[in-house]
Amino acid sequence: MCTNFKIKPATDGTVVVGRTMEFPDLIPWEVQVVPVGVPRTSAGVKNGVAWTPQYGVVGMGAMGEGLLADGMNTEGLSAHALYMAGFCDYAAPTGTGNDISEMDVIAYLLGTCTSVAEAKAAAAHLNVVGYDPGVGFVPPLHFFLHDATASMAIEFRPEGMSIVDNPTGVGTNPPFLDWHLTNLRNYVGVSAVNPTTTVGHTTLHPLGQGGGLLGLPGDYTPPSRFVRAAAMVLLMEQPADAASAEAACLHALNAFDIPAGLITEEFAPGKVVPEVTTWVTVCNLTDHRYAYRTIGDPTPYVVDLSSTDFSTGRRTPIPGPARFSPVTL
Repeated sequence: MCTNFKIKPATDGTVVVGRTMEFPDLIPWEVQVVPVGVPRTSAGVKNGVAWTPQYGVVGMGAMGEGLLADGMNTEGLSAHALYMAGFCDYAAPTGTGNDISEMDVIAYLLGTCTSVAEAKAAAAHLNVVGYDPGVGFVPPLHFFLHDATASMAIEFRPEGMSIVDNPTGVGTNPPFLDWHLTNLRNYVGVSAVNPTTTVGHTTLHPLGQGGGLLGLPGDYTPPSRFVRAAAMVLLMEQPADAASAEAACLHALNAFDIPAGLITEEFAPGKVVPEVTTWVTVCNLTDHRYAYRTIGDPTPYVVDLSSTDFSTGRRTPIPGPARFSPVTL
């Protein structure tokens, strides 16, 4: 479970993308710096894709250097891997040099592309194969990418990889994007305006504010989160500048936060665990700022890619479970 969206550009032109990561809190997530100029090859793939990153990348990863689930680069391109159980068919390896594991897709595209258009062209030459990075299974994924003017999705259908435009800039989980876009037609009446109606000589008003959003789904299923995110993208006020755009994105992300206990799953036979929001990220594509907030610390932290040293790679574990600290007033 994850949610990804690009809010409307700020008045000053700033473009910001938000993303949540929901999963059992069992993965050792790290904030990673992927360096420029250091040759890389795809993990777990024989005779796979080899590349040398031209652009610095910062993101969230685990299980190995450069194995990213989320990130952005110094050129203002962001990429996000979201879970796609039941709707993900990776290709079989070909051994011809274009094989790449699903866990390397983000590092490859962000390290070699400056825009959605370039990422489309680069992805078209990839043969994405499944790889278990150490979690006991091959993660079924699809990918959403954003730049300042465009968004795209990469999906793995039974007939092969599909690279499509994403006109809403919104992504969640199953099913495929075209289904979610069709489902939005069921909610074309959603409005920020409180409706009223007249019956006879009586004017009826909603019971409080928010009547224009009546019927907006509030559960955590992928279709419901897609609709809710799309409504937020449409109805949120246009931010004035970069600071207000980043703050607005954080407020929207709060609507998808899952505390422990609301959703549980059997992660392994006999092991039932809660699914929680382990971290969220805010990508300021204009100012090249990568912000994150974790389950262990609600404070947003920001990496300024413009001043980050990309000569070497670094991996910093994110905080564990949150604790309240005493304060004297």
